[in-house]
Amino acid sequence: MTIGVIMLTHADFGRAARVARIWAAQGCPVAIHVDARVPRGTFEGFRDALADEPRVRFTRRFGCEWGTWGIVAATLAAARALLADAAVDHVYLASGSCLPLRPVAELAAHLAEHPDTDFIESVSAADVGWTVAGLNEERFTLWFPFAWRRRRWLFDRSVELQRRLGLRRRLPEGIAPHLGAQWWCLTRQTLQAILADPRRAEFERHFRHVWIPDESYFQTLARRHARRIESRSLTLAKFDINGRPHLFHDDHAALLRQSNCFVARKIWPGAERLYAEFPAPAPRPGPPDPERIEQLFARAEAERRSGRPGLYNQARFPRKDAENGKTAAPYAVLQGVADLFPEAGPWLARATGHTVHGRLFHPGRVEFANGDRGAPGGLCDSPALRDRDRRAFLTNLIWAARGQRQAFMTRPGETEDLTWFIATDPNARIVVVPGAWVLALSRAPRPFAELRSRAVALQKAEDAQIAILTSAHAKARVRIWPLAEAIAAPEGVLGGILDEVGAPPPGPMAPPPRLADTSGLPHFLRLLRDSGLRPPVPTDVLRAWPRPAVSAAARAAR
Repeated sequence: MTIGVIMLTHADFGRAARVARIWAAQGCPVAIHVDARVPRGTFEGFRDALADEPRVRFTRRFGCEWGTWGIVAATLAAARALLADAAVDHVYLASGSCLPLRPVAELAAHLAEHPDTDFIESVSAADVGWTVAGLNEERFTLWFPFAWRRRRWLFDRSVELQRRLGLRRRLPEGIAPHLGAQWWCLTRQTLQAILADPRRAEFERHFRHVWIPDESYFQTLARRHARRIESRSLTLAKFDINGRPHLFHDDHAALLRQSNCFVARKIWPGAERLYAEFPAPAPRPGPPDPERIEQLFARAEAERRSGRPGLYNQARFPRKDAENGKTAAPYAVLQGVADLFPEAGPWLARATGHTVHGRLFHPGRVEFANGDRGAPGGLCDSPALRDRDRRAFLTNLIWAARGQRQAFMTRPGETEDLTWFIATDPNARIVVVPGAWVLALSRAPRPFAELRSRAVALQKAEDAQIAILTSAHAKARVRIWPLAEAIAAPEGVLGGILDEVGAPPPGPMAPPPRLADTSGLPHFLRLLRDSGLRPPVPTDVLRAWPRPAVSAAARAAR
């Protein structure tokens, strides 16, 4: 069996010459078409480089602007040149950037098993939504006098005008429009029937004004003349969401071998490894099996469109509430825990093996774990840099450190601008001890009026935050411990924190951290209450705490 190869070329002629020799060395007559827009000197250099190869011939040149008739005209001319050789049984359409993956002998054996079968992707334009961001049936019924890439504005206005005027072309009688990939392998009988069709001139007149006719002319006429069509291409060609061909590089070598396909398109010109390794015998005999690659590309395309959870970049910045996951991994936000247990951070790190930071959003300094000046993701402890985009700071830390659970401390108001983001993030584990901030205030050596003003601000911020965390829109896991309960039973709070942050590693449990000094708390809370504020601990709990003795001098001072 002899397989003739049509090669359509327009660039990278050094690689194209190498591919032509690969085909010719395996006994294939090769008809090469060079785009008429290629400078004459470049064309002649390419032709001279293959002058010593008797199986290679060059055909009449046509201008092959994308989406226009020239590509079909070039293919028809090359097909006539190959069919002039009576030994050619099949014609394989390829490009200069295609690369044979398997020996021609394996391709010939496969075709011999299906002697009357044409391998051409051919799907009904009326029944299948084939096109991506383009025209479907209208490509056959409108006129397209302007090139889409070079004269896009005129192309669009022409289509709009024809739609507005209701202009439509009638399809030639007896044909049903079909679409498919350009790269096919047709039997001699089918290709000769297309070339010798008595209505060929009529069909060509119509398809000259079809948009992207190289994806419809042969696909439609093969349905008219083929004995049997297997509607798939023997060439592995993948396209992105915009319909542009995917480039295969050196690191795709294993993937291409596993596909069992005979030819791959489109190969990057610099892929030295691919050009050195292929063609090579298939790892297993049999027909092409691109399903695994289809699945990989489908997953990659889905990931490209929706993004990886928690990954933000300039190429795919999501709309608000349209993220594919706000963050990349679970993390913990602990509010009031450090006020209640001053050594909670180191203890929690030992107990769980996780990375436990201090107050990441402290106004004065980013408190990374262990006093570090930086963190994964190129983050530094500068609050000025952090505050340029606080959400990006958090998501970058979670993304860059995925695989190592992160936790951080906070106080009311420090993450006010992030509250909704964190509350609606399913990865967030939030522990709040409302009012724990009062412990630090009760020990602060500052005038009471100043402490009262600070308490008012903290309580307002915390109330607003808790309203969000307990709303119906919250998706984070939230646990709230009343301050009085946390002070009365600190072990329960510590156990709950471990449950939320993550299971501790195997081994003996680290000794629990000490509880903060609460000796002055009842008195300070009463001062807040008596000054007209609602303290963060209920009045009945205050009554249960012993009232400190007050000297006569202190009473007189009041």
